[in-house]
Amino acid sequence: MKNKKIVVFVKNAVPGKVKTRLAKTIGDKEALDVYLRLLEITKREVLKVEANKEVWYAWDIGKDDIWEEEIFSKKIQIDGDLGEKMKHAFEDSFINGCNKVVLIGSDCPTLTSKIMEEAFAKLDDNDVVFGPSEDGGYYLIGMSSYKPEVLEGIDWSTERVMEQTELRAQENAIKLAKLKVLNDIDNEHDWNEYLANLD
Repeated sequence: MKNKKIVVFVKNAVPGKVKTRLAKTIGDKEALDVYLRLLEITKREVLKVEANKEVWYAWDIGKDDIWEEEIFSKKIQIDGDLGEKMKHAFEDSFINGCNKVVLIGSDCPTLTSKIMEEAFAKLDDNDVVFGPSEDGGYYLIGMSSYKPEVLEGIDWSTERVMEQTELRAQENAIKLAKLKVLNDIDNEHDWNEYLANLD
């Protein structure tokens, strides 16, 4: 376990700063409530996985929040685009002795501990593993060694993210594996669809 790590990227739970696309139709307060639910779901699944656990905040380190400090190490994401932030988190983890690192966000409620375990398993035989999302991005990225190339030259927040990432892997002879496709919660339709499928 000591060489496996799960990194969770979160935004600080501030109205107007989280789930902004969702907030456009349901308002800042409701969007924050949804985000807090997504955090709880993410935490529940992460706790089931045997690995070191870290939470990386977008701004300030959260105090007295759901991420207990005796379980989760807490850090702050660096400035820069998503690729720079993720590269830094992976580099930090490998420098500190990890040999398998899985990084997830906090807006994919169908991401289970079983899928996270599968990601770690795929890193036995692959350099990187991705969980593709329906919108063309991904909900999970894992590495068995530091491969920053897959995070460079990507048009973040577009439907081409996964496609471009696969191309980077190919260009750099990086062995890539994929998990099942899931859906992130970006807008009201995504959230309503998730709730409907709970029944």
